[in-house]
Amino acid sequence: MSITKKWLAVALMLVLAPTLCAASVLAAGTDAGQGHDYRTFHVDGKIEYGNIEDSYNADNAELVMYLAGNQFMVMEELIQDFQVRHPDIETVYVETIPPGQILKKQILRQGEINGRKTSPNPDLFASVNLKHLKKLAEKNKMQEYMIYTHNKLELMVAKGNPKGIKGPQDLGRDDLVQSHPNPLTEGIFKFYGSEMLADLGLSKKVTNGQKCKSCWAVPGKTWFTARHHRETPHRIESGEADVGIVWATEVAHAKSQGRAIDGVPIPAPYNKQHKVGYAIGKLTMGRNQEHADRFLAYLASEDAQAIYAKYGFVKASREALRLKKL
Repeated sequence: MSITKKWLAVALMLVLAPTLCAASVLAAGTDAGQGHDYRTFHVDGKIEYGNIEDSYNADNAELVMYLAGNQFMVMEELIQDFQVRHPDIETVYVETIPPGQILKKQILRQGEINGRKTSPNPDLFASVNLKHLKKLAEKNKMQEYMIYTHNKLELMVAKGNPKGIKGPQDLGRDDLVQSHPNPLTEGIFKFYGSEMLADLGLSKKVTNGQKCKSCWAVPGKTWFTARHHRETPHRIESGEADVGIVWATEVAHAKSQGRAIDGVPIPAPYNKQHKVGYAIGKLTMGRNQEHADRFLAYLASEDAQAIYAKYGFVKASREALRLKKL
């Protein structure tokens, strides 16, 4: 290539760079960080994102876990600590998306993410609802479980709470645009958020009885997400929503990351803390049975419990951490 052509190429790249950067930012904003819900952790500390095929490849993942998505903020510290203690488990693939979606579309039948097939036989599966694990037991896909941590509901709002939202009763206001987890695949709403709205007599007002995903339940007023832990903070920060039902840990994490988010506590019993328990179990058809056993033992340790507590989760009791028959 001549010097003139080289300089023309450089000039062209300089002209296009702002456009390309803007496109990248736009794409990241549209995705709301969902690609980070598929991670492969390496024992040397390297983390790869979006390698969904690692859920299949035993060479690339010596432990495969599909976990309820709202634990996403804990995973990096948790898995790295686990691998320090078990360095022979060199790669761990972790998926953190709504557990209903995992159960129905990835374990009970062949699933796809972004056009790529996902493995139907992870080593471990965790959900915020024990019924999901019991369904697997009915199909002889799981035998035991334990409850390893707890959480509670909270309202996420914009920084400074510009709409002056005081509590869950305000979800009945006409001047709010709401962003809530969908009732089809997101356990936080299917099992807990919807019950809270019913307790408050607000179900019809907020949802209009709709059950859908990535849709307006009430046109222009209530949006149901596909993956709330990524979408709701993004929608609030971009001015597309005023408030959303989330886990308290998600508010704490967003604030720790410097995001333009605040939280409004939901008082008991409406916050459902007395009911919310994270259940995990080993799948009978998982390819890494012994590695799964080691992770379950680690999860019950004080070290793992302390990491969850650091992110705002409530520690499980010693009794809850004991494996039980489904």
